[in-house]
Amino acid sequence: MALMHRRRAWQNRFWAYLVLVALSLFVFLPMLVVISQSLMTNMEVTRWPPQIVPVHPTLFNYNDVLTRQDLRLDLWLRNSMVAATGHTLAVLVICAPAAYAFARLRFRGSNALFAILLLTIMIPSQVTLIPNYLLMRDLKWLDSFNALIFPGAANVFGVFLLRQFFMQIPQELEEAAVMDGAGYLRRFTQIVLPLSSNALTALAIFVFLGHYNDLFWPFIVTNSLETRTLPVGLTILNSAYGMQYRPMVLAGAVLSTIPILIVYIIFQRRIIQGVTLTGGMGGR
Repeated sequence: MALMHRRRAWQNRFWAYLVLVALSLFVFLPMLVVISQSLMTNMEVTRWPPQIVPVHPTLFNYNDVLTRQDLRLDLWLRNSMVAATGHTLAVLVICAPAAYAFARLRFRGSNALFAILLLTIMIPSQVTLIPNYLLMRDLKWLDSFNALIFPGAANVFGVFLLRQFFMQIPQELEEAAVMDGAGYLRRFTQIVLPLSSNALTALAIFVFLGHYNDLFWPFIVTNSLETRTLPVGLTILNSAYGMQYRPMVLAGAVLSTIPILIVYIIFQRRIIQGVTLTGGMGGR
């Protein structure tokens, strides 16, 4: 009986690993093709049938995309990092107090107000595009980092995520602080926030990655070379050189994934914890 149970467990593990390997190949094969073709010459890329492995690998495309005078990949990368970091900090500063208020403060209509807030998630971003653009114009924030950082900082998903986590913190901890004369602000900053590092880190990672990869809004509000972000720059690079210099475009795409890869390697455990946190969180 024990032998049959062990054999069945081994078979289940075998099929699980087989499925994971197949999915990994499905995900990584296009990436390997992009990296391989970024090391080819333009003649090799356009050859038919297409080549998978470069005959004479070269780093010329990477050097070209980094040194062209009309392309500023380093500047676009810096802009993306600054905008994504600033937006992430703004989301945390705004969403954490709002989530704490919904989790701990009890007032008439609080549940209805929170339900209305959640309903706004279903509003497509295209609906608010024109009002947000007009607001940026009136504030004279167009083509600046302010337009890349502050719009969308009141993140409804962030409020929901942190509220659900705050509600799981035992209120007895705060009641003990109340006995010492602590108010809401002190309890929030000295008790709740230190206990919520996992939730705050998970939200920060999700927001950073989403804003770093955002194309639509930065494409609308930036015009000059100095304020463009990396996704906008790669789009312009593809439209200008995609047909004639495809390997150079692919080299730019490979370079753009390096910061995200570094973030994933550093915060891999936090990302997994964040996925577990958001998946296993239930409402009250």
